[in-house]
Amino acid sequence: MDRKAVIVLVVSLLLLFAWIPLVNHLFPPIEVPVRETRTEETNSPFGSRSEPNSTETLPDDQRPAGTRISGVSPEAPERTLVFTNQEARYVLTSHGGGIQQIELVGFPQDVSCDQRGESLTNGVVALNTPVGAPVLALRGGGDFDERVAYTLSERGFGQARAEATLSSGVKITKEFTPLSNYLMRATLRIENPTTRTVALPEREVVVGTATPIGARDDGSLLGLFYYDGEDSEHVGQGWFLNRFLGCFPGKPRPEFSHFSTRDDIYWAAVHNRFFALAVMTPTNAPARGVVARQIELPPPSREEIEADSKINRTPAGYETSMIYPATALEPGERLEMEFTIYAGPKEYRTLSRIGAELGNNLDYVMEYQGFFGFFAKVLLLSMNGLHELGLAYGIAIIVITVIIKILFWPLTNASTKSMKRMAALQPQMKELQEKYKDDPKKLSQKQLEFWKQHKINPLSGCLPMLVQIPVFFGFFTMLRSAVELRGARFLWACDLSQSDTIAHVFGFPLNPMPLLMGATMLLQARLTPVNPGMDPVQQKIMKYMPLMFMVFLYNFSAGLTLYWTVQNLLTIAQMKLTRSFEPKPPSATGPAPQPQPAPSAAPRKKKRK
Repeated sequence: MDRKAVIVLVVSLLLLFAWIPLVNHLFPPIEVPVRETRTEETNSPFGSRSEPNSTETLPDDQRPAGTRISGVSPEAPERTLVFTNQEARYVLTSHGGGIQQIELVGFPQDVSCDQRGESLTNGVVALNTPVGAPVLALRGGGDFDERVAYTLSERGFGQARAEATLSSGVKITKEFTPLSNYLMRATLRIENPTTRTVALPEREVVVGTATPIGARDDGSLLGLFYYDGEDSEHVGQGWFLNRFLGCFPGKPRPEFSHFSTRDDIYWAAVHNRFFALAVMTPTNAPARGVVARQIELPPPSREEIEADSKINRTPAGYETSMIYPATALEPGERLEMEFTIYAGPKEYRTLSRIGAELGNNLDYVMEYQGFFGFFAKVLLLSMNGLHELGLAYGIAIIVITVIIKILFWPLTNASTKSMKRMAALQPQMKELQEKYKDDPKKLSQKQLEFWKQHKINPLSGCLPMLVQIPVFFGFFTMLRSAVELRGARFLWACDLSQSDTIAHVFGFPLNPMPLLMGATMLLQARLTPVNPGMDPVQQKIMKYMPLMFMVFLYNFSAGLTLYWTVQNLLTIAQMKLTRSFEPKPPSATGPAPQPQPAPSAAPRKKKRK
């Protein structure tokens, strides 16, 4: 590669590394006021307790945008009722009469490494926190927006109830019963005990708020789903930010709404990378539409910012509700709906089993639909199956990579041999190119004849890579949301779902696995025979393409770079093995052939005098 190409390559790599800091410098995020951390005491029927993550009750004019809660009275003190099972801890609030917070007791809130590589955990994962309307809170016009506090009571057997009476006389009752597999059954009753007909306006039933998992979560994998009986739709951070070309700031969208002409919204869910909160409607009473609003979350304190420079300074969440049409209640009539709530990890087998039992494809929150999703499901089930046999997740990824390599071995072996034959016939190819350089059509015809005569497939070099692309994207899709890898250790990586940062050099993370991946890709590129039909510029690009991949995947999960590194090592070993079985040219056993004397020129005839 000439000097100019090297300079261009180095500058491109530097720009790729500095792209995000450069954009943040040119378009800095809007700073929000820094809050002071506080701990508030709340009362519950189980005695006084300390809630480090409890939300301070604020008047509507002091609440962040989008956090107005129907049925909240600023004068009435907030009361909470806590009920638990082996999987979760639910906090029911009188402000809105719904589930204020769901804590998953088996999952730490944050997984990180200390300087010795030991895993550090902090608290437990909490869904629908720290602000936002509680799950199953009601919104709508008229007295549905009145400030009415709910009365909480314990019903026994882990059940809880929230009751309120509106100024119109309408009585609202909500009952909550925790089940297994992170499920809860919730019943909503709207009764008209009066002697007159009461008109119920169009109502919103709050699903919950998608919030970051930890302080460093940038919210890029937050979003919401809704299912219409056939397929699911996803709305994520990118839709709300509305950035130009995905990078440059645009005009943000504060609200998303979708209205179905068939009233067929069977569930809606909010999610982050590893956890989901879904509200499923009864099959005979689907919702009419879905609405989601972006809300500002409490910013980190000054102490938290000083302690961690990577903390998200402008956290945001997406509060989602299902919309039900207006109706009227006759005297003595009541409207009753039974919901099923899922609040737990995005485990494919659990979600798939629930979706099959309820007939609503709840596993669509995993985004395993489509062509690449099929490979993601197969890889995830294989990885979990190997783990159940006693293998660590890192070893399971290596075993899966070896199995994939064995399956593709015949194809890769045939490709390597074909490319070596093409390299051996390169002089003849150049002769054809020189002979027909002024006639491209004739050159193409002669090249096809030449390849057919020598049984060469010009696409054989790219075919193994094309075949393995679905596997790579399947791994990418699977590892992006596989909660099983969260906190899984392998070698120096304490969390295979995150990058394997072991230190910072001048603020830049040092990740060994992507560096190993790039080194193995460079070695593989040097061992791969050059396609003689490829343009010299393309040959140079392919030779140094691994550096670009290393930059793109530098901050990706260690599980993905582990797969690619092992795959490269196996490919290198296969190339070495293939070369070792190639027949060697016969060696000379006899005396070296003597050079033949050059033929003497014909004797000239003497001229006669």
